[in-house]
Amino acid sequence: MDSGEKRLNELGYKQELRREMTLFKTLAITFSCMAVFSGTPLYGPSLLYAGPASLIWGWVVVSFFTLFVGLALAEICSSFPTTGSLYFWAAHLAGPRWGPFASWCCAWLEVIGIISGIGAQAYSGAQALQMIILLSTGTNKGGGYFAPRSVIGGLVVIITLPIVAHPTKPASYVFTHFETSSESTGIHSKPYAIILSLLLSSYSLYGYDTAAHLTEETKGSDRTGPIAILSSIGIVTVFGWAYYLALTFSIQDPNYLYDVNNETAGALVPAQIIYDAFYGRFNNSAGAIAFLWIIWVSYFFCGLSVTTSAARVVYALSRDGGIPFSPIWRKLHPKHKVPRNAVWLCAAISIILGLPILKLDVVFTAIISISTIGWVGGYAVPIFFRLVMTEENFKPGPFYLALAVVLTLIMLWWVLDARKWFKGPVKDI
Repeated sequence: MDSGEKRLNELGYKQELRREMTLFKTLAITFSCMAVFSGTPLYGPSLLYAGPASLIWGWVVVSFFTLFVGLALAEICSSFPTTGSLYFWAAHLAGPRWGPFASWCCAWLEVIGIISGIGAQAYSGAQALQMIILLSTGTNKGGGYFAPRSVIGGLVVIITLPIVAHPTKPASYVFTHFETSSESTGIHSKPYAIILSLLLSSYSLYGYDTAAHLTEETKGSDRTGPIAILSSIGIVTVFGWAYYLALTFSIQDPNYLYDVNNETAGALVPAQIIYDAFYGRFNNSAGAIAFLWIIWVSYFFCGLSVTTSAARVVYALSRDGGIPFSPIWRKLHPKHKVPRNAVWLCAAISIILGLPILKLDVVFTAIISISTIGWVGGYAVPIFFRLVMTEENFKPGPFYLALAVVLTLIMLWWVLDARKWFKGPVKDI
């Protein structure tokens, strides 16, 4: 019997979903859920709040602390490899007295955060498609069609964009330039402006719990789940930072980016940066349109991955009777063994949440805020109870944080010192 299935049975659940995913598949879906380009719509506001330095270094700071959250969740995931993940973990870690309350709060934080995340990705994809249509039909200056949003290869972008852009911003601008735009944002407090500029990083660097939601479909999930969580954080940290560096170095005129009369109508700052780079070099927008297609495809797969994750949460909560009409939402497709009804429920709710965006763009910011607070708030509950519970009551899985810390210190010792003097076995004759 698979080690993940064995642990699932010990936790009181029988195997219902089809357990056929490998580590690579789980990592691919988790990485898609986080998505390198997910913060693209927030790049412009974050840049405006406090300038490039706050945005760039904010990513590093948030990534650093995200790794610690990921380590904590990876340890818990190894011990409790279930699709319910966060709310199930909270129930067991909080104990019999507080378990039901902690689980209930965590479950609904998780559900609200992850389903609103579907709507956020759909809006972002619609915005990218809107820019593609606008630039393909003549730009905002040339009579292009600014479609309403209701009509509506990361590595290539990261490497190519700074090469195409001419000239590029100096490193001093990217890494040290701090500037608030109180006239545009209405925010005069510098600390508050910096905090708001971190929304891009906070929004982009969550979703790694997707690996936990897929544990009942992943082989050896008590081992592969934690690996997928930490690997996805590492990959998105590096590639995401590289993407925002590429954008920032490629800025031509910061003030022009927000002009409603520019080629992209000031609607999506990264689209204008990409357009300026290609039009300035080649005198046409074909390259910019190709790059925006890459970003749109990323949103498409991100939306699918978030929906996959959300459906698993709804399925697990329905299995435990936590949602009205639970028997309907916990049903599996007879052949493919996936929660089809839960998928449709998540899609329908996200559509309803997204309808107000057709009239008010500010609703997108509200949805992102709800998603971030709900999703990250769901992380906090099981981590808190893991910290306060007695160690003897916790049954660790193969990935045990105490062991991981020791191994990390040993490897750090090797890198900093031991490699200079330790040469392996020494002959004494």
